[in-house]
Amino acid sequence: MFAITLCAAGCGRHAISGSSLCFEHQADRGRETARIIGLIAQGGATADLVADGMVFDGVDFSERSFSGCAFRRARFKGCAFSRLVVRSCFFDFAEFENCVFEKSDFNFVSFAGARFIDCEFFEAEIIHTNFLGAGLRKTSFRDSNLYNSRFICADMEEAIFSNCNVTRVHFLESRREKVSFKSSNTADAIFVEESE
Repeated sequence: MFAITLCAAGCGRHAISGSSLCFEHQADRGRETARIIGLIAQGGATADLVADGMVFDGVDFSERSFSGCAFRRARFKGCAFSRLVVRSCFFDFAEFENCVFEKSDFNFVSFAGARFIDCEFFEAEIIHTNFLGAGLRKTSFRDSNLYNSRFICADMEEAIFSNCNVTRVHFLESRREKVSFKSSNTADAIFVEESE
């Protein structure tokens, strides 16, 4: 698991990998972004990377693997995540816009407080994953396995869960406006507190 190093500028944020400063305090953010993307591109597997607060625009993360990494408060716009494998990573309060997650595999991942706008998860494995307090706008999950994931207190608008396995998926206290569960097994999902 990644080591937590606080920013040398004293702001309290986490320093990004390979630097003593957080992304906000980098003198050349473009150079640092290119460096981190280069680290990711070096091989199929990336472990213990800290990229909190970074901005990724149009980056292809396809066919990569991440374990024990932190992308908290990062922003992803127009990024591709096809056949991505993610284990025990943190995307808390990250923002995703116009991103595609095709045939990706997430296990024990945290998207707590994250925002998804016009994103698509297609034929994805999203197991034991946390979307606590996440916002989903015009985001779809199609032909995906969401087993035992959590959308507790999530704010969903025009979200689609089409032909998905939602067994033991918790939607407690979530706001759902124009949300479709077409061909998904909602009888196996949890929308209200279970009786003891």
